[in-house]
Amino acid sequence: MLSDVMEDYLKAIYVIEEESGPPVATSSIAERVEKTAPTVTSMLDTLAERGLVTREKYEGAELTAEGRTVAIEVLRHHRLLETYLAERLDYSWDEVHEEADALEHHISEAFERRVADVLGEPAADPHGDPIPSPDLEPPGGEATVPLSACEAGDRVVVARVSDRDDADLAYLDDAGVTPGTTVAVVDVAPFGMVTVAVDDGEQSLPESVAESIHVTVADTPEPDSAETGAGA
Repeated sequence: MLSDVMEDYLKAIYVIEEESGPPVATSSIAERVEKTAPTVTSMLDTLAERGLVTREKYEGAELTAEGRTVAIEVLRHHRLLETYLAERLDYSWDEVHEEADALEHHISEAFERRVADVLGEPAADPHGDPIPSPDLEPPGGEATVPLSACEAGDRVVVARVSDRDDADLAYLDDAGVTPGTTVAVVDVAPFGMVTVAVDDGEQSLPESVAESIHVTVADTPEPDSAETGAGA
């Protein structure tokens, strides 16, 4: 039986591996789980003893096949719960992450199946992150780039937004920059603001916020066609 904390570490390592590839540095895990490096090192030793991660000195940690399966299952619980809270209990997208974190370790597989059935087996959570399938295959998804990497004149669709900062999520919700929204990049200031055009006008986003928004290139509209930007 794994503890909640062990599952949290496995999920954190999985997410970092998906973002930047293995092995994952201790410092990256420490930042993600908000613990000190010695605490993380001790937990990694425990996870390695359980056969859930492998470690190379000075290289970092990597999930084993078993560790990856556990991480994906926890991630499926988390993202299904976020979606249920948002769609059925009227939570805003900046409220669901913390609630799902508290619940994800304690739901049964029967409860998970019922939630998935009620929601129609959704493909993504409110932040646009893909939800793993019932057979715990790694979630797919389109290749994306951070909005901060785009250039003025680019027309892009918001694919997903990091759920790590509630204040940023509330700000983006007010600005109308949510998954599924088409935006045009108006200006990119060096090491500064990224200005985008949405339905309600222009919005200037700090670089740190633009980095948390991942986008795909939008289809070029036909001449004289109206541009739309529907939020998820």
